Amino acid sequence: MPVVTRLNHTRLRVDDLERTVEFYKTILGLEEVRRHTSPRGSQLAFLKAPNSEELIEITYFPDSGPVQVQEDLIHLAFEVDSMEEFGEHIKSHGVEFSDGPTKSGSGTTFAFIDAPEGYEIELLELEK
Repeated sequence: MPVVTRLNHTRLRVDDLERTVEFYKTILGLEEVRRHTSPRGSQLAFLKAPNSEELIEITYFPDSGPVQVQEDLIHLAFEVDSMEEFGEHIKSHGVEFSDGPTKSGSGTTFAFIDAPEGYEIELLELEK
């Protein structure tokens, strides 16, 4: 039986490609690896975290209408070395945690920020 071999990318549609790509690059430190226009006219930017192979595809397709992200529908989760340092970093860019930081029973600290369009971003500081 054929099975998938790995996760390649996750797609998020946005209303403002440039604002969103800048957010992911500046706030999260992601790298833009490529950009192009799809055959149907969507503008696509692909980003990746420093220690990951999986990509995030940020898509702008105005013909689909405005993006309306439902609360608690989807989120991306990223690991950070230090939640305290990450908190200082985002604060210097005018961004605040929308929830947390909270330490779980397993010792992992987690927090959330909101990306443009309202997509949730979870940050995890794993117990060392």
